Order: sequence, then C-alpha cells, then structure tokens
Amino acid sequence: MSLDNQRPEFFQVDKGDKAPLPFSGSEYQRRLTALRGVMAQHDVPCALFTSMHNIAYYSGFLYCSFGRPFACIVTENRCVTVSANIDGAQPWRRSISENVVYTDWQRDNYWRAIRDVIGSGGRVGIEADHLTLAGRDALDHYLNTPEIFDIAPLAMSQRMIKSSEEIALIREGARIADLGGVAIRNAIQPGVREIDVAIAGRDAMELEIANSYPDSELRDTWVWFQSGLNTDGAHNPVTSRKLAMGDLLSLNTFPMISGYYTALERTLHLGEPDAATLKIWEANVEAHELGLSLIKPGARCSEICEGVNEYFASRNLLQYRSFGYGHSFGILSHYYGREAGLELREDINTVLELNMVVSMEPMLTIPEESEGAGGYREHDILVITEQGAENITRFPYGPAHNIING
Repeated sequence: MSLDNQRPEFFQVDKGDKAPLPFSGSEYQRRLTALRGVMAQHDVPCALFTSMHNIAYYSGFLYCSFGRPFACIVTENRCVTVSANIDGAQPWRRSISENVVYTDWQRDNYWRAIRDVIGSGGRVGIEADHLTLAGRDALDHYLNTPEIFDIAPLAMSQRMIKSSEEIALIREGARIADLGGVAIRNAIQPGVREIDVAIAGRDAMELEIANSYPDSELRDTWVWFQSGLNTDGAHNPVTSRKLAMGDLLSLNTFPMISGYYTALERTLHLGEPDAATLKIWEANVEAHELGLSLIKPGARCSEICEGVNEYFASRNLLQYRSFGYGHSFGILSHYYGREAGLELREDINTVLELNMVVSMEPMLTIPEESEGAGGYREHDILVITEQGAENITRFPYGPAHNIING
C-alpha cells in the first residue's frame, strides 16, 4: 500500500474555542434562514458557495486562497465550511458551524470532501459568476453531473439589504475611514512621498480597528493616495513620487473590518489651484451634492445616474466621467465581492429600499494635455432610511476645506 493511501482525504479538527465572529449567532441564523427559504422556493436542496464574500456572509469565515479552493455548503440543516489543511483549525474557529479540512496528498481532495457532505446527483446551487470551467468539470465528475442552479443573484439580493448589525459595523467603518483621512491630511507636505502619506493613513486606521474590534482579524485595510497625473485612475496604486506644490491630490482610505469594506475619497490640492482646476473641482462637488440629494427610498439606480449625467452634460463635462456614480457596501474589497445589482449606472434599474447602503462618488478625469488635468473624486456613504438617506461620512469635501498650503 502506498503511503498516500494511508493519509486521509479530508477530516474534521476542532482546536481551541470558537472565536467571536463579526456578528451575533442570531444574525447568521437570520441569513441562513432567508437563504434556505430561497432554496426551498427553487427546489435547491444544497448550495455550494465558493466566493470569499458569500462564504464569509453565511459562515463568518473569510478565507485566504493562495491558489487553493474553499467552500461553504448550506443544506436544510447544515452549514459546513470546507478549508485547506494549511490553515489548520482557524477556519473552524472562525465559522458559525461545522468545518471540514481537505488535504493535498492527492489531487481533488477538495471535491471529495464536498461530495461527502453533498452526495452525488440531485440539484445543487452554485455561483455561476465564480465557479471556473475547471471547477465545473470537477463538480460534474465528483458529484455525478448534478443539475445546477445559479443561486448567486438571489444571494446578492439578500446581501443588498443590510441588517441593523451590519449597518452598525458600516457606520464604524465610515468613522474609521474619516480618521484615516485626517491622518493623511496631516501628513501632506511638499517633498513627502505618496507611500509615506499612505502609511500614515493606513496605520491610523489599523490601530483604531485593533482598539475598537479587539476580537477581529486585522487584515486588508489599505490606502490609495495619488498625486499629479497618478490621480487619473480611481484604483491607481501608491507610488514613491514626491509631492510638489501645485499637485492635485486624491485621498482614498479603505478600512476593512472582518471583510466589510468602507471608503472615504476626497480631492485635495497642495497650494492654491489654478482657475481651470478650481472650476472642474467645484463642478464635481456640485455633481456630488446633486447625487446625494437624489439618493432616497424609491429612487431607481439608473434614474440617479441620469440625473448626474444631465448635470455634467450641461457643464460640457460628461465626456470626462470615469465610471458609475456609486455602489453598495458590505462584504467586498478590491479583490473579492461585488453587489453589481446595486450600482448607480445606466444599466442598473434596482429601486433603492430601506437599509440599503450606497455611495455617491462622481469622478471626472481630465486628459493630461488639457487645463486642469487629473482626476477629481468625492465619495460619501449613505444609509437608506424611511424618510430619505443618512450620510454617515463626516470628512469635509471641496476647495473650502481641502486646499493645503504647504
């Protein structure tokens, strides 16, 4: 008998005590109950989640892939995370319920572990926007070509409506994003590198998360701080460029609390801006304020987008718009998660409802050869209420507050 045949394909390990999760046990049960209701409605006896955001949403466990697959299997009476042996018992400690560990002594033990929980044949809910072609082939092979149902859109719809516990966490994220913004603003001066300013903001936020959430995993908080031409893209990485008087600046703080993303984004200027820069900046601020006024229950995402489009068109600036005007918040980051059904774009007709959380973030990118070149962006987070929307971002915006005179 080969040594490999003596090793387990998968096993269970319960080491240590269950860790405090981001939300209460009743909150996770609420999510699972709602999911099971959808599953019953569509005759789906089990759901196989493979994305970071859905696994974290339903189980509390946020995985680190490093090229290995993970899963959360939800059935009528079980919620089981499937994790890699390299992570030890941490996935069990950070999961609301059961955990199965697969080994890599032989290929596809991950799928053998899933088969042990699900069985073979039947009908399985999957995330069609996350399951790869190779994963689909393995699913067919190990689960005997089950009938599949794409449950991802229904899970996304559930995630778009935030609970009171989620909103409380998002509020704290917005508060911590503002603290990062203050640290960044205080670090800005001529000759300082983008990376040094970014470090100041990130450190301030991570320390505050550690103090406010001592039981949480500290991971993934980051800053994009851009200057000059580097402001032209919302997601441009930080560089070692040194700041100089006359620079257009873009402040972007992203505290991550247990997988929950929040953001603060502001345009700033080092020294007095020229007339062209000031004019574009003020126009983007006006668009931002218009967009804030349009966010309310009953508003349609596409209609909010059209309203801001009309304003930019009236100022002959619409051609410089960079992307949609806002998005949802919750389990997401720059490398996982996205509630695409709640973005403020022309092609999204979702109607805003109570307890949705969205941003307003217009951005103009003026080409390098034009006056006022660079990227201009403001970003606030709003919670939809019965009467309208509450802006939970406090850091001030606009030229009156964010011109820094060295």
